[in-house]
Amino acid sequence: MDQLFQAALKLGICAFIASLTGWRNSATEALRAQSIDPPHTSAFYGGMNQNLRILVVEPDPERVRAIIDALTDAGWSDVKAVAQMSALDRTVKDFAPDIVLIDLANPDRDTLEHISYATETSKRAVALFVDQTDDALTQAALSAGVSAYVVDGLKMERIKSVLETAIARFKIMRQMQSELDAAKQALEDRKTIDRAKGILMRQRDMSEDEAYNLLRTTAMRQNRKVIDVAHALVTAADLLS
Repeated sequence: MDQLFQAALKLGICAFIASLTGWRNSATEALRAQSIDPPHTSAFYGGMNQNLRILVVEPDPERVRAIIDALTDAGWSDVKAVAQMSALDRTVKDFAPDIVLIDLANPDRDTLEHISYATETSKRAVALFVDQTDDALTQAALSAGVSAYVVDGLKMERIKSVLETAIARFKIMRQMQSELDAAKQALEDRKTIDRAKGILMRQRDMSEDEAYNLLRTTAMRQNRKVIDVAHALVTAADLLS
């Protein structure tokens, strides 16, 4: 147990080990004086409204003007246009659009992959207008994260409805991904807590309920989450395994 305490001390979790062994020393007090920041969690992509920032990719200047007019009529005025696909990466980083609208005559897989990478489709909606396609390209576009894939080109009277559909689909997909990530994290947390209970059951000769209660009361005393306490114990045990 002395080795376990030293390992935990190096990891900055000596207060947890002290609470399990009954030790009360300066190391415990030192840890209490530390400010422990929770892990950073990226904010969810915010709800979209009329203040959308829209990036248009269109090589034809006349069509750019028509698209911007159509967007303005729909209530969206924060619009930036680029003519070349090669400028997409840099413009996305600098302009940080909420949605990217791309008018593309003949897409191919390489272009779709570039669009997915450059626009970071997990962070923003992408509406892609094409003149022609096939089943394979359509599937590739959806797999690349494109929120709306419209065949038969970009028609000004359809822009508002298409963008609204793209936004709605993006938000649904984002919510589904969030729920999936939360479920995966909950499963990992459950495994960690089970491992921590197992360690306590072996080392302290206690039942599963007693082990969990000890984790819970320790977390309450330290104003931490049970998973944080469990992770600390598992980390210390792994260090000595």
